[in-house]
Formats: sequence, structure tokens, C-alpha cells
Amino acid sequence: MRPFISALWARRAGLAFVASSVLWSAGCRDASPGLEATAGGGALSPAGGRSGAASAAAGAAANGSSAATGGSPPEVDGTPPLSPSGAGGAASQSDAAAPHLGADADAATLDARAPSADPGDVLSPCPSDGSACVIMPFGDSITEGYPSFNGGYRVELFRLAALAPHAITFVGARANGPAEVAGNPFPPAHEGYSGFTIDPSTRSGISPRAEVAIATYQPHIILLMIGTNDIDLQIDVANAPARLGGLIDRITTAAPDTLLVVATILPTTTAATNERIRAYDAAIPALVEGSQAAGKHVIGVDMYAAFTANPDFATAYMLDVLHPNTAGYALLGQRFYEAISPFLPGPE
Repeated sequence: MRPFISALWARRAGLAFVASSVLWSAGCRDASPGLEATAGGGALSPAGGRSGAASAAAGAAANGSSAATGGSPPEVDGTPPLSPSGAGGAASQSDAAAPHLGADADAATLDARAPSADPGDVLSPCPSDGSACVIMPFGDSITEGYPSFNGGYRVELFRLAALAPHAITFVGARANGPAEVAGNPFPPAHEGYSGFTIDPSTRSGISPRAEVAIATYQPHIILLMIGTNDIDLQIDVANAPARLGGLIDRITTAAPDTLLVVATILPTTTAATNERIRAYDAAIPALVEGSQAAGKHVIGVDMYAAFTANPDFATAYMLDVLHPNTAGYALLGQRFYEAISPFLPGPE
């Protein structure tokens, strides 16, 4: 796989974080030997690596199970899941028209060779044998797909991968989503927990899940978006970036060969909250660059800028104060796909 840099990047000697773009680290990894993701169903086997994973191209369901729409997720760390109040099936989500993102997004497929990247030193987190790339969505209710609990951004991400085609699957302890997307069975698994913060405090936090989920599901790629509840509820806001940095360290230590994608959190419809969100998001590029400087496989994607590029984002992309609507989730899926597509197995 070639080094990739989005046309939307600004690049100096190192890396920069700009609107709706991704950071890329020219790290190096071959597909891990002995970890095989095969399309064809069957249970995921932690002891034997990634076996029985579904693929978008082959259309097998993740973890050998069908999509679980609206089911109650399991208890985690002794904390019962929040009740999905207002949840309702959104069967049309997978067929919804994706929002048009403008000329900048249309230009985002431009490839350029990174000045310091050697062609042999390119991160290849996914298998090279045609088997599915195992992706773990990791975060709060936005990862879970609140309030419809029908796949959230994972639907659009999977749809784009299936159309490419790139072979992917999702993994995690929870599951929701439509039965199929783009004519393929949808892998419903994820690690999204409504109401969770970065660390346990007055709320349950996702940080204790990091090592457990990584050991269980052995993902090739992790999509991390967390911090909305910390900032909205003003839970240790001053230390939120440092706490996120600690979580990034935990993930990269537990999964040194995995690509970690760190997303900024979304704007809300409340101006005062958005001031705090902008301060939190502004700290993320330095966390990503610090991880890259330490040789970690971490990139970033600016979801806040993707939303606020539309001056009417509050009505165009938001369902309530904190959560996206169907178009907003589609936009998230598109941005995540743009970030990871250069690393996915399939056509060049």
C-alpha cells in the first residue's frame, strides 16, 4: 500500500490537523502472521486470532450472528446499560442519501507521497490475504448509534467499503444495526456505550474496556471518538485532554500493531458547550502527533470541522443537542471511511 495524504491536509515538516481531514503516520506493519480473518461466519476466536470475521465483500455477519436491532446490550464493568429511551427502528438509514460534502470532499482521493516516507515503511494494519480487516468502533452513544440504535455511522462506513469493495467487519461486545447494507449482511458489533465518559468518575468510563476489548477482538483498526459526555457534563474538563492522552497510550500499548483513528468530538447545538468542545478538540492534534513521534500508529480525523463546515449543521446534521441525525451519522461514516480506506484490503 502506498503512502497516503489527503488533498485536504496542510502538511509542514511534520503533520497538521485541518478541517475534515486525516493525519497519517508512515509507520510500518505487515499483516500479522497467525491472525486470520475469514469470511464465512463462525464465532470470533480470541485464542486463535481473528477467525470467522465477516467481510463487506463476502457479506457474512460479524461474530457469526445476524444483526441485532434494538436488543438490550450486556452489562459492562458491573454497570447496566442505559435504557435506549426514544429508540426506534430507523430501517431507512442504510438507504438514506448521503449528504453532499462539496468540492473539497470530492478531491479527497488525491494521493501524494509523504516526503519522509519510504515505500517499504508504510503501515499495513489489515491482512494482505483478502480476508476481512477487523474494525472496532470505540466510544459513547454516538458510536452506539443513539437514538435509533440502528448502526449509526457504521452503516455508511460499511456501505462505502462494500461498494469499493473493501473487506471489513466490525467487532465488539454490543450489537445493533440493519439486517443488510448495500446487499450485504451487516456486521452489527461495536464497542459503543451510551453515557460513558473517558474514565470512570460520576459516570462509567470506557478506558477500562480498552485492554479487555483489544484482547478479546484483536482489531486491526480502532475508531475512537470519546469525550462528549465529559465536556457536556463538565466532568474534569481541564484534564480531559490529558485523560484522552492516557487512553490513547493504553490502546497503543495493548495494540501496538493496530491503527488507531482518533476523532475530534462533534459540536452541540449549545454555544457555551461548543466553546469547551473547541478547547478539548484543539488539544487532540498534539496528542496524535506526540503518539506518532513515539512511533505509534495513530491518525486523527476532524469531525467537528466536518460538521461546522455547514453553517446550518444544527438542523442539517443534528437530531438533538448532542446526537447526529441520519445525515449526520452518514457524514461521520464518510469521514471515517476517508481516513481508513487507504489502509483497507481490496482494490488500489
